Amino acid sequence: MYVTRNVPEPGLSILKAAKEFEITQWKSDAAVPQAELIKNVKGIDVLFCLLTDRIDKEVMDAAGPSLKVICTMSVGYEHIDLEECKKRNIAVGNTPVISTESVGDFAIALMLAVARRIPEGMRAVKNGEWGTWVPMWLCGPEIAESTVGIVGLGRIGYSVAQRIRGFGIKRLLYQDVVEMPHAKDVKAEYSSMETLLKESDFIIACCNLTPETKHVFRKENFAKMKKTSVLVNVSRGGVVKLDDLYDALKDGGIRAAAIDVTEVEPLPTTSPLLTLDNCIVTPHIASATNEARYKMSKMTAENILNFLDGKPVQGPVVVPK
Repeated sequence: MYVTRNVPEPGLSILKAAKEFEITQWKSDAAVPQAELIKNVKGIDVLFCLLTDRIDKEVMDAAGPSLKVICTMSVGYEHIDLEECKKRNIAVGNTPVISTESVGDFAIALMLAVARRIPEGMRAVKNGEWGTWVPMWLCGPEIAESTVGIVGLGRIGYSVAQRIRGFGIKRLLYQDVVEMPHAKDVKAEYSSMETLLKESDFIIACCNLTPETKHVFRKENFAKMKKTSVLVNVSRGGVVKLDDLYDALKDGGIRAAAIDVTEVEPLPTTSPLLTLDNCIVTPHIASATNEARYKMSKMTAENILNFLDGKPVQGPVVVPK
């Protein structure tokens, strides 16, 4: 088995206790370089990886026919070439569900932080700009009585909807590929994307990255949004075209944005988004709670064992024939 990173307990302990694995590990908090990954997977039967590892045909060729299982300690699995796995009959598992609550919390945190201009206020204190009380200084919009739009009412979108209902909002709209039966539980109204864009004061992206959602937040759609609207993205970086977001924020097309994911990660420090007061960028940490990361490590290990033992898997992405 090859493990591509330092991972939280109890993942490796579970694996070591269950089977006599010969485990090789890239013992670093930083991602394993691709050349190192290719060099170290030769002859492995199991790969324990993370979202930042590119598991492509070259890696699978290097591993050889002994590779039977790839499990990623992440919800996303776009870093794995699933078609190649299917051809080779390699099992693939991920860790869904676990991060739902932590990401739901974080989406609300971002929404509040950018709407109430908290980072700006903190900078003002540090820079000695906090003077006598000024009635309209650092004012932002209230969530109460607003219209909130959620793009993607899956597990995370639903968790956001549950939380946002507690803020006394006026309407909750959602857009998804189909109407979701659980929407009625949070009194969410199914909406076209165009209506959601035009009528929402706050828009929270919680969707998967698909050909349909790729750059759904781009120039022509920013133009449909209210100039007072706020965008939050806790889904995938590719749903927002960053150059267009910068223009919308700089030119007053929308009020503000808070994003935890970007199309290229890490976001270069030269990104113009980082020069804007009305934009918060966080380093893909929506699921970063101790509890979530421990559970993700545990599920990855259990997925590996279940695949090897022919048992049902909690996060099956590709199930071998």
